[in-house]
Amino acid sequence: MNAPLQVGAFAAARSVLVRDLLLAFRRPGEWTQPLAFFVIVVLLFPLALDPEPALLRTLAPAALWVGLLLASMLALDFLFREDGRDGTLEQFALSGQPFSVLLLAKTVTHWLLTGLPLAIVGPLVALAFGAPAAAIPGVLAALLLGSVGLSLVGAIGAGLTLGLRRGGALLSLLLLPLLIPTLIFGARATQLAMLGESAAVPLYLLGALAVLALTLAPLAAAAAVRISLE
Repeated sequence: MNAPLQVGAFAAARSVLVRDLLLAFRRPGEWTQPLAFFVIVVLLFPLALDPEPALLRTLAPAALWVGLLLASMLALDFLFREDGRDGTLEQFALSGQPFSVLLLAKTVTHWLLTGLPLAIVGPLVALAFGAPAAAIPGVLAALLLGSVGLSLVGAIGAGLTLGLRRGGALLSLLLLPLLIPTLIFGARATQLAMLGESAAVPLYLLGALAVLALTLAPLAAAAAVRISLE
């Protein structure tokens, strides 16, 4: 890719990012709903169990990561849906700009509106489970890295189910097997951080998964969307 094309692709991606952010702030319900869902689901766990501090701290990593996974998949239904209905994705495909770059910009917008707020709220919810304050940096790092991977891999599933009228259930079935490694390493990193131990190894693995997803997911998402548009 030569320099002028790179500059053009960057400018186009930035325009898509700004456009999607402006549209999202006009429809706040689409990006506040996953956040509210996450908080409600995670905080239901202590109500259903014995409120013993040791039990809650043991349960916290699983509750946080299951809630993050479910909330992320709930938000993925909005990723390409509106642009697929009004023909915007077809215009992106015909624009002459790298389609994968434009879809990556949309995925970054999705992460900024859903993954980032979920990762920020997650440590605060962990405090409600009795997590020590010293664990907050480790929990935040795990949620940030994990949410990046969830958004990138989720874009592939959102592209594959774009043309389906009720693709939410199929989207979950497609993504859950792919997201199990992120769930396992993320919960382990959170657990180690709450125990005051080093979470470096699972954090490195989460980072590796995020880099791998950043490398492959935009290309796979572009191919999936093209298939759905045909």
